[in-house]
Amino acid sequence: MSRFVAYVALCRAMLLGRLALTLAAVGVGIRLTDDPWLTVGTLVLIAIATSVQVTVLSRWPDVIRWRLGFLVVDAAIMIVVLVLSQGHVAFFCYAAGFAALTGALLGARAFPLWIADAGLGLAVAAHLLRTGGTADSVAAPFVLAFPMINIVCGYGAAVVTAALARYLDASIVAVASAYQSAAASERARLARELHDSVAKTLRGVSFAAVALPTLLRRQPELAEELASTVSAGADTAIREARELLSGLRRDALDRPFAEHLRQVCDAWTRWSGVPARVDVTTGEEPTPSARYELTQILNEALENVARHAKATQVHVSLHQWEGHVVLTIKDDGTGFAPPDELTALSAQGSFGVVGMAERAQAVGGALRLDSSFGAGTSVVARVPVSTVAHTAMTRHGGWQA
Repeated sequence: MSRFVAYVALCRAMLLGRLALTLAAVGVGIRLTDDPWLTVGTLVLIAIATSVQVTVLSRWPDVIRWRLGFLVVDAAIMIVVLVLSQGHVAFFCYAAGFAALTGALLGARAFPLWIADAGLGLAVAAHLLRTGGTADSVAAPFVLAFPMINIVCGYGAAVVTAALARYLDASIVAVASAYQSAAASERARLARELHDSVAKTLRGVSFAAVALPTLLRRQPELAEELASTVSAGADTAIREARELLSGLRRDALDRPFAEHLRQVCDAWTRWSGVPARVDVTTGEEPTPSARYELTQILNEALENVARHAKATQVHVSLHQWEGHVVLTIKDDGTGFAPPDELTALSAQGSFGVVGMAERAQAVGGALRLDSSFGAGTSVVARVPVSTVAHTAMTRHGGWQA
């Protein structure tokens, strides 16, 4: 919300609030007035004027840019109310609302207007006391003090408007920072994906291509094999680039993450022939970056099941635990004996599990791998629900889901 929209909404609220206050204050004592019909006419005038002002602000909000002109019109209506009501409660309520409008639109610069408004109120109050013969009555101090509320209303409106402006500025800065942070995070993630897939493959192709001219002169047969390797590497790079682009389009943020997981598992079941059951017991959505990394972890885990596990069934669950979203992929396959530290798997050529752990850590989470021969494998990824990244826990067994 911009400052301009906030000012318009605030002015409409003040106009309606002044109308409600006037109706309540005058309605309570309408039976005590000498001419009730005159009072009713004053209320009708205020209601019509307020309706017109609110309608104008709603349909043509740009009119608020001419603040002085808007206040002059409101001041003219206040004088008409003064004359029509003969200076009774309706005028004092309207004058307090006028002071609040000046504070909202002009801020502390409206101080002279507050003084003039209060001075007019004091003059009207003094006139009423003289003509009513109650100058020495108990009510006199209260009547004379009532116009001072105009200054309070004006100053209060100025303070509230300034606070609203600061809040809007802080909100705009926060949103801009969030967008910048999200963009930086997305660039970092894309860079990591490209580095881990396409860049490594192209680097190998480049090394092979550099050696190809020399081998053509010295060892034509080996050069022919190397050319085939270069061609296969280029095909692999193309496939990895397509998979990366497909992964970027895979997660539609406009649908629930649970539905997205079910679609991924259904597609994998059709491809592998292994049934995958999905259970979801959480209603909170992870962040977009966490959604992406969890999806990639799920894809990698399912691919490992299809390649190595010889499983007959896979159970995928998603639930919330202590401010985290926990994704579990469990199969009933052959299983294996994992090392105490997941990083040791990279020495054995199992980069997929290490990559899953790195993905969980990238969004402030952690990954645990449980497996044993004949008992299947369980992959548990936990990431925080909030956008604030928690400290990653990389030690195996450091938490229990």
